[in-house]
Amino acid sequence: MTLRVAFVFAFLVTSFSKSLNAPIFFPEQSSVRKVDLQTGKVLDQHQMDGRMFGEGLTLLGDRLFQVTWLKNDGFIYDRHNFSKREKFTHKMRDGWGLATDGKVLFGSDGTSRLYQLDPVSLEVTKTVTVKYQDNEVSYINELEYINGEIWANVWQTDCIARVSHEDGLVVSWIFLHELRQHLLDTGYRAIDVLNGIAWDEENQRLFVTGKLWPKLYEIKLRPIDGPPDGSIDKMCPRASFY
Repeated sequence: MTLRVAFVFAFLVTSFSKSLNAPIFFPEQSSVRKVDLQTGKVLDQHQMDGRMFGEGLTLLGDRLFQVTWLKNDGFIYDRHNFSKREKFTHKMRDGWGLATDGKVLFGSDGTSRLYQLDPVSLEVTKTVTVKYQDNEVSYINELEYINGEIWANVWQTDCIARVSHEDGLVVSWIFLHELRQHLLDTGYRAIDVLNGIAWDEENQRLFVTGKLWPKLYEIKLRPIDGPPDGSIDKMCPRASFY
């Protein structure tokens, strides 16, 4: 699917209407949009206060939960009517990513912490540290709950960490450098890094996109052999423009 160029911070697929919801920031305003998955047409949109920088978004029941960057504020929208919304506060250090297993909310704040929050009280009920080979994995960003795991974008990289929400351990990595490189090779020079994961559980489909990417990709994964020493530094480097 081709997207209007935007700074995507998170998105999710709502298969009941074959649409996706995404908080967008471009160039100076955040919005929450409902977009037709096939055509990219914006079906509904809520323009946020210009002082708010919209971040992670997840759907639990009929409620869309959203957090905001550099603040402890969040919003809950009616999935059918974005004008119906309420504000909440949370105790994460910052608001970056959100996901849900249908029971609790999972959140990230740009550090190595992975939070669990009660969806009613919005209180933090558990925190784990995301680690790989005993090393903390910082810059945990956009989140998605997939088949019992938390899949997390790592800011400044084109990699996704598959994380156990029980203990925070990274069980494997997904490397998607080829997607961004393909866009660069075809003339899209202004794009930023990979950011955005959505899982269509009903149809078992995986979608990804990035900041200022003009396209949304449905992808299928294939196993690859990692480095003999297990290090991901060379396979998952920070983008050169950071």
